Amino acid sequence: MNKKQTSASKSKRQAVREQRARKQRQQRMLLILGVAAIALLIAALLIYTSLKSVGAIVKPTTEARPQADFNSIGDPNAPVKMVEYSDFQCPFCKRFADETEKQVVDTYVKTGKVYFTYVPFGPAGQWIGPESEAAARAAYCAGDQGKFWEYKEYLFANHTGQHVGDSTDKRLQAFAEALGLNMGEFNSCYNSNKYDQKLQEGLTEGVQAGAGGTPYFFVNGKAIEGAQPFSTFQQEIEAALAAAGS
Repeated sequence: MNKKQTSASKSKRQAVREQRARKQRQQRMLLILGVAAIALLIAALLIYTSLKSVGAIVKPTTEARPQADFNSIGDPNAPVKMVEYSDFQCPFCKRFADETEKQVVDTYVKTGKVYFTYVPFGPAGQWIGPESEAAARAAYCAGDQGKFWEYKEYLFANHTGQHVGDSTDKRLQAFAEALGLNMGEFNSCYNSNKYDQKLQEGLTEGVQAGAGGTPYFFVNGKAIEGAQPFSTFQQEIEAALAAAGS
């Protein structure tokens, strides 16, 4: 091979090397751009999520409950003890809260005849989903500030279906803010899972008592299953009062 041919061969190899180097630089650049694009997309999604509206909040007309003590109301020495095992995501629990609870409170709790306790619960002692547990935890944290029953009203007033986003973290915070709670205390309580043990105790208690679903009630130990009309509760409460000699 003469010098001319050798020189041409070297030039060709050099060109191939340069072309390969250019392709490698292009590939690295495309990789960098791809990673940057993904990072920007993730950042945008995080920003969107943080700024996303919590949606419309229904503000119920809350009313003070008689002798409210965390998740119980009424006279602790009342002759009749009524316990409700309920789920904030349960449509039938909402029905009782909307249609019957006030009649029970006005007729029997306010008159000192019934001591009423609300216990967050799930069938078979298991939450039916993450929103059920989150709502229960938030309600207990509101109870820390004496607003369990008012917060409960917000949860049911804003209930539109089971696990459809009614009780996301942001909405639960929005309910607390609308109630005028101390948000530092509320968030600290909620984020620390302060009431996880108490909530678990409620689940266990309900199972041991025989609660088979939600809502499930006990009137001096007598079971009432489901969102029954006021007349059903009235009958059982009156029977319990008679048995207690009241």
